[in-house]
Amino acid sequence: MNANTIIRTLRGVGAASSSQRSGISINAASSTTLTRLFSATTATQLSSLPESITRVGEATAFPNEFPGQNYMFNWCLNADGVTPLKKSAFRITKPLDLKVAGLQLPTTSPLNVNAKSEKNNMPEAGSDELDFDTFDDVLQSTKDGLSMSDSLFCPEGYAPGTRTGVRVISNVGNGFAPDLVGYLDRHPKRDPKGQAITCYVLSDAEEFSGYAIEEVEESGVAISVATVVVSGKAPSLKRVVAGIELSAEGLEADAKEREEKKAADEQAAA
Repeated sequence: MNANTIIRTLRGVGAASSSQRSGISINAASSTTLTRLFSATTATQLSSLPESITRVGEATAFPNEFPGQNYMFNWCLNADGVTPLKKSAFRITKPLDLKVAGLQLPTTSPLNVNAKSEKNNMPEAGSDELDFDTFDDVLQSTKDGLSMSDSLFCPEGYAPGTRTGVRVISNVGNGFAPDLVGYLDRHPKRDPKGQAITCYVLSDAEEFSGYAIEEVEESGVAISVATVVVSGKAPSLKRVVAGIELSAEGLEADAKEREEKKAADEQAAA
């Protein structure tokens, strides 16, 4: 069957429909034959037809995504231990993302935050002020609270003056998320992945502040990651910034220590 035959066949189908409207019935077997003829057409024969005809029978699935509902980012949040049950989680890497989330733009960018006074209020897990069991318990309850929040706002960027990635997962919008966008250095927007520093910030909760630095293995290589938890009735931006700065300093110290150990081992082996 050539292209002209197919076109005539399609016209025949149109004619059949017209005949039905006129009260003339069409044999069902004939209709089936036409369908079979068309479906049996080879790719070579179809190549001479208009593109619209070659798309007959194809189906395109549109995922149920919308602002605040992005499957790839949701899986990334799941890896961080947070599941946005209300299907409203906004990844914010630039001012335009704030608008999409219905938030205000930062009033100052870059935003300098002096958090020195808050560092004393940010104990490290494993120290005398904060044991790991307590930190882990509060971390889990904070993740649960964030999962059940109406909306999550997740600014991402570099800790200022570094190339250390930061993600803040919070249920606090205006008055907090825009300021974090102004504070963090912007990094290129790529597919979402875990960051070196992950901050969990929960409002309308019991007061707590702390951070932890742990060594993990990534692709067979030991690296350090940091977790910051800040909760309270109205979490302080300075308290979160203090956690980010302390974490960045700790990660840098760990990386330097590993490099020195590697150099010493190589020198000893030589």
